[in-house]
Amino acid sequence: MVASNDTLSARKPQSGGDFNDQAAGPSIDPADVARFSAQAAEWWDARGPFAPLHKFNPARLAFVRDRAAERFGRDIRSREPFAGLSLLDVGCGGGLIAEPMRRLGFAVTAVDASAENIGTARVHAEQQGLDIAYRAATVEQLEAEGVGPFDVVLTLEVIEHVADPEAFIRSCSRLVKPGGLMIVATLNRTLKSLALGKVAAEYVLRWVPAGTHDWRQFLKPDELRLMLSEEPVAVSGPYGLVYNPLTDRWSESDDVGINYMMVATRD
Repeated sequence: MVASNDTLSARKPQSGGDFNDQAAGPSIDPADVARFSAQAAEWWDARGPFAPLHKFNPARLAFVRDRAAERFGRDIRSREPFAGLSLLDVGCGGGLIAEPMRRLGFAVTAVDASAENIGTARVHAEQQGLDIAYRAATVEQLEAEGVGPFDVVLTLEVIEHVADPEAFIRSCSRLVKPGGLMIVATLNRTLKSLALGKVAAEYVLRWVPAGTHDWRQFLKPDELRLMLSEEPVAVSGPYGLVYNPLTDRWSESDDVGINYMMVATRD
């Protein structure tokens, strides 16, 4: 699953310096961008404010890996199963998804509205010898500039933080190549998610800083499906992800009451 250090050290990191690193677009929520920017230096601290994401990551990565392998007919037991395929990570934060995707062989482009997040992600990738094209930008900018399309587009735990979720997710879908897929992960707007995903996670368990989420911005699966109904994609899901406190692990589940993922394919 992970390439050897010898292979990684031979790669030349890409800083993304050919781009104007300034994110702009109607999907940006300035308050949310500022909140994540203030924590940018702590993305890779497994015991810091992003500790829940570090625990969540294995389940997310397995989901993406398995759906991509099924879609493209790749053997996940091979060294770099997705070599020759391109991937866009939208709202990449500090690179927690972008880095393992690059190790799996994807040519990765990763964007975030926060220049501070991108700075952290670039430094960490360079330290690991990973050539990831990072850029402070929005999907609207990429689409306007004709960037892409990509075999895989990921937007994981992002749509609940944008100002115009429908415009955002439709732009993401238009960056998918024919034959490719998009994976969306977010939080369901249910009483269960209000109690556990918002109140307990932020104020009781202190998994994430208070104010990280606005429950009113959580989306129901049918709302996501409707937003994509006018785009030429086929939407499947939702697929739930749940936390088991006894094992301290996340796994895929039929329970979509809090966290879930959707898959959109373009033929």
